[in-house]
Amino acid sequence: MGTIVVFENVSLDGATQDPTGEEGFSRDDWRAGLAPTDREEWAKLVLDDALAAQALLLGRRSYEFFAARYPHRTGELADRMNSLPKYVVSATLADPGWNNSTVLKGEIGDEVSKLKHTVNGEIRVYASSQLVQTLIEHDLVDELRLAIFPLMMGAGNRLFDQTGNPQPLRPKPLRLVDTRTVGESLAVITYQCIRQAE
Repeated sequence: MGTIVVFENVSLDGATQDPTGEEGFSRDDWRAGLAPTDREEWAKLVLDDALAAQALLLGRRSYEFFAARYPHRTGELADRMNSLPKYVVSATLADPGWNNSTVLKGEIGDEVSKLKHTVNGEIRVYASSQLVQTLIEHDLVDELRLAIFPLMMGAGNRLFDQTGNPQPLRPKPLRLVDTRTVGESLAVITYQCIRQAE
């Protein structure tokens, strides 16, 4: 059975929006402020993370962001991203152009539950903060890996933002399973989600 592992880049004040500066929210790539050795360690972390995944699960906007870039890139990370099976949650995407891609169109909880029974190993969710919120609401996330960048954004979408949600999430217990630094200034914190019955 598969496990859903969310990997998110997060600013110290909780923002997840536009960490590369390519979407127009911020002009800054969060990695630009890191020391060169930190950027190298970050690149190794991302590659190792992708190599450990058996499939990708993405929301439509994140899927389109990655699909517009990775097919044209070279290198070990691009090879891995391009070869992995990809599942995109979307009610509007008809024909995914990125190889090995499947659109999940039904009810998210049901579709992702079926996917967890189909994939053996880690199903990685990159970016896709709206999808992550829905997966958390349905108790489908098994692990959260948060790469905390040493900067304050002051604005932007947040992974756990419940503003405007008429039914806020009930408290979700987590268990800290790993903390580590990457280079000299990045922290990666891993939490295991605890099911209510556990």
